Amino acid sequence: MQNKIFYFISTVILCAGLVLESHAQSSAEFRIARLKYGGGGDWYNDPSAEINLLNYVKNNTNIPVKPEYVFVDIASDEIFSFPFLFMTGHGNIVFTKEEAARLKIFLESGGFLYIDDDYGLDPAIRREIKKVFPGKDFIELPFTHGIYNIVYDFSSGPPKTHKHDEKPPQGFGIFVEDKLAVFYTYESNPSDGWADAEVHNNPPEKRDEALKFGTNIIVWTLSN
Repeated sequence: MQNKIFYFISTVILCAGLVLESHAQSSAEFRIARLKYGGGGDWYNDPSAEINLLNYVKNNTNIPVKPEYVFVDIASDEIFSFPFLFMTGHGNIVFTKEEAARLKIFLESGGFLYIDDDYGLDPAIRREIKKVFPGKDFIELPFTHGIYNIVYDFSSGPPKTHKHDEKPPQGFGIFVEDKLAVFYTYESNPSDGWADAEVHNNPPEKRDEALKFGTNIIVWTLSN
């Protein structure tokens, strides 16, 4: 497995450099930006998640990362300073017309958005993503998609980190041309597994599984 990880490193670092340069990121180190949105949902929950995931990536790959919690407002041009935006929460989301247009430009310019339903997000995100791409729907990704096996094997689909409504975990995508621009996990909730161990009391094997899945998402993003 370790050989497989390092097989991708040179490609990932090259692609990461290109992506970061195109988004005017000030550091050569890869960072994740939490997306702050309106509507009352708790976009800010579990701030340790990104830090722990980036530390896991740092310890298990050669990808240069900066493990820190950073958030950007969807209404700000600051979103264009990051190649990878992360969005989560439990409740409502509302995009204004201008915010939807801004997010569309970000995604059509090569940016990537990962959305993790922390329970209760699904109706709102499906409604609001239609403001961004009126002509597109979320498409469930086949388990043969590269995001499920680029480093770690998830050939049975996303991990089931939390039970939620005890439905099977699913991963959905929105494509811009042939590029996966938005990845959305439902009934899965790996980002809860990224948080500090005492936050959700997930077993160590569940946390490790979630962190491996997050690593897959990052490596896929940077190498595609």
